[in-house]
Amino acid sequence: MVTERGGAAPDPPPEGAAADPQPGAPTSGPRPVGLVLVSHSARLADGAAELARAMAGEDVCIVPAGGMEPPETDLGTDATRVASAIEAAWSEAGVLVLMDLGSALLSGEMALELVPDERRGRVLLSAAPLVEGAVAAAVAARLGEPLARVAEEAEGSLAAKRAQVGGGPAAAAPEAPAEAAPVPELTGAAAEITIRVDLPLGLHARPAARVIRATAGMSAQVLAGNGTTGSALVSARSLNALASLQVRRGQELLVRASGPDAEAVIVAMRALAARRFDEPAGAQPAAPAVAAARAPASATLAPAGELRGVPASPGIATGALRFLEETEPVIPQGEAADPAAELAALDVAVVATRLDLEQLRDATRVRSGSYEAEIVDADLLFLEDPALLEPAREAISRHRRTAAQAWSEEAKRLRESWERLDDPNMRLRAADLAGVSRQVLRRLLGATAPVLRHSGILVARDLAPTDTAALDPGRVVGIATAGGGPTSHSAILARSLGIPAVVGLGDAVLAAGDGRNALLDGQRGTLVLDPSPELVRHARAEARSQARREARAREAAHRPAVTRDGVVVEVAANIGTVEEAARAAEAGADGVGLLRTEFLFLAATSMPDEAAQEHAYSEIARSLGGHPLTLRTLDVGADKPLPYLRSVHEENPALGLRGIRLGLAQPEVLLTQLRAVVATARHFPLRVMFPMVASAAEIEAARALLAEAAGPAPVDLEVGVMVEVPSAALTAARLAEHVDFFSIGTNDLSQYTIAADRGNAEVATLADALHPATLRLIGMAAEAAGERGRWVGVCGELAGNEDAVPLLIGLGVRELSVAVPSVARIKEAVRAVDTRACARLARRALELPDGAAVRALISETSGRATISPRHGSPVTARRTGSRSPAPSS
Repeated sequence: MVTERGGAAPDPPPEGAAADPQPGAPTSGPRPVGLVLVSHSARLADGAAELARAMAGEDVCIVPAGGMEPPETDLGTDATRVASAIEAAWSEAGVLVLMDLGSALLSGEMALELVPDERRGRVLLSAAPLVEGAVAAAVAARLGEPLARVAEEAEGSLAAKRAQVGGGPAAAAPEAPAEAAPVPELTGAAAEITIRVDLPLGLHARPAARVIRATAGMSAQVLAGNGTTGSALVSARSLNALASLQVRRGQELLVRASGPDAEAVIVAMRALAARRFDEPAGAQPAAPAVAAARAPASATLAPAGELRGVPASPGIATGALRFLEETEPVIPQGEAADPAAELAALDVAVVATRLDLEQLRDATRVRSGSYEAEIVDADLLFLEDPALLEPAREAISRHRRTAAQAWSEEAKRLRESWERLDDPNMRLRAADLAGVSRQVLRRLLGATAPVLRHSGILVARDLAPTDTAALDPGRVVGIATAGGGPTSHSAILARSLGIPAVVGLGDAVLAAGDGRNALLDGQRGTLVLDPSPELVRHARAEARSQARREARAREAAHRPAVTRDGVVVEVAANIGTVEEAARAAEAGADGVGLLRTEFLFLAATSMPDEAAQEHAYSEIARSLGGHPLTLRTLDVGADKPLPYLRSVHEENPALGLRGIRLGLAQPEVLLTQLRAVVATARHFPLRVMFPMVASAAEIEAARALLAEAAGPAPVDLEVGVMVEVPSAALTAARLAEHVDFFSIGTNDLSQYTIAADRGNAEVATLADALHPATLRLIGMAAEAAGERGRWVGVCGELAGNEDAVPLLIGLGVRELSVAVPSVARIKEAVRAVDTRACARLARRALELPDGAAVRALISETSGRATISPRHGSPVTARRTGSRSPAPSS
């Protein structure tokens, strides 16, 4: 944003016009726009000026105005100093003032009042970032750009950085794809809803696809817009149009509907939003923080022939490079002789491609899972998108284009519009469209897909998700692409298939040559060409060692996790669906440590009754083959609203009516669930725990409802509470009198302890579960539980962190509930430690100042806490209250 005072800035003077003589100014020719850099720190202002001069030379007058005087070293800003700097930087072309923060803006505005009236109109205050803005503005000024253009360049200076690191919302409203789907006029009364999108990647392809699916078949016109940027409304039936909105995390999606089913559309959207667009918790697979939104022109080449890209899928691969260069199909030119026949051919090709993708989706679901299958399912929407199909059909009917010509041209137009989006994650979706487009063209032209004839490391400019999903891991040992990014759908699929991958390697990888030997490291993001035999031997040995560790973990996954000194630690699974229960049992989980029952409620359009709940819980318990199921009662509220429950708007829903608070406020909801819990517990080993408990009074009220649900007949049912509120940890001794166990939710406990919203990117890193304050609360809860013969588990993300396992065991934790894929790995981590060494480590950690120091301690001691010799006999019985003492907290 540019704040302008005193009128519009004029264009620069004509060539040869005189400028006011100033000290140090060029002696001839028009003087470029001058720059003033205002900072609280004189050193920072001087440094930014030095950097900008290095880019633009001495022709641009750049005057720092940092600090206050006297003395020079004081931090602050001075309006008089800023006014003097404007005078020193003066040019008839104008002066641009960049400021860092806070009072710098006020000083800049006050300085304008000190500038002579006749010059004030040619001074602009810019909100551009100080350092990046100074460099960009200096270069533009050196090129002789007018003041307005220099200001524009300064404000756009973060675009390159955003593209490099993949972060930050754009300052301006996004550019919509060219000729997006036609937007119909709404007729009749309209209903609308505004939804805050709280997804890590915003409204990306899969949730956008679910928006379309949620309202499919309804008799209504549905439009959508970015309520935060104030974008124009587009068709909510078009994946391409929805992408053009670029709704990022924290922004609002506006949905407006009219027609007979308008209210049904709103209800469906409200339910979809309550389910977080059906994105499972932690669904976005882990990827490096760096995103290669656009491939570099050439990769960085290390002296040893190492190409550096971006890690996309971990693992090491060695072998020959095998190219899969997709050549553009040759499309015959000339007018269509029979437009009707061409329209029919397009329809046949689209239907055939749909069948191919549906088969691929089903195969992907079996091989990789439902989440990955949805990537292919989202691609299916391209085949019914009016923004693509309608223009293609019109080109055939009205302009006598052949089906191949029309489809190719319209797909290219839309693909380029995706590539122009300023969100790097959304730009990656262009590859999705390209892959689907090629499949339709092959059908139209009778061409076949390229085949990888030899095994090795697959090299391509980029891979479409449909290409990656169809790969055979037995032949493709690694993937190396010139473009792409770690959050692309292809990267997600590669990780699910276990194929090491590096993306963003640049054009250098395409020039490497087919059959050339290489070593790919998906963890480091490198591709070494012609590696030495010694390097290959080392890499293969490392890969074999890792494979052996993973194989040992899988082989031992169904055995108890016993520490070196014979203490059993139960390793259970966190699940949220019936399907995940079977996978947990297959993975060797000792049970389910957290069943998020929200899955049943969020997927329903009305309150699930007792029978429906009992059926779902029994199916999950039956899948566990006798292992215990720990069920968390409904944990929803204003942060995860249910459309059929009473709710009120809350300014801070994380601190509002949620968890047990909502259950006690609407006891009929909790009582129905507890009746289903009791009915299930009469046939299967079951535990129940209440979320967000802050006081003993809440437990007493909840247990009273449980007693009412159970009736006079006794039931074998352990009762626990989630420790995720600091008050619960601080009063754990009192709470332990009312329960059989504690389960610690480290995600919420850390954010409430540090007072940092883990959903807020600006402060999320502060909510550190390894912060000594959080660890101390965990220790307090474990100590209080142990003194009363209760056991303690952890079901938050910290439980799945191998480095944290010794700490948690040392604090007295005896159950770790983790994501299903982590079960075997965490069991191995338990087997590697001695509880006495763990207790010593925990005591040291509690004395440290912050989470970074705790991580340094873990790194320093790793390998020493696991050396203690095994002694005593392993404990094979079910946990009891007796345990190794937790460190004093």
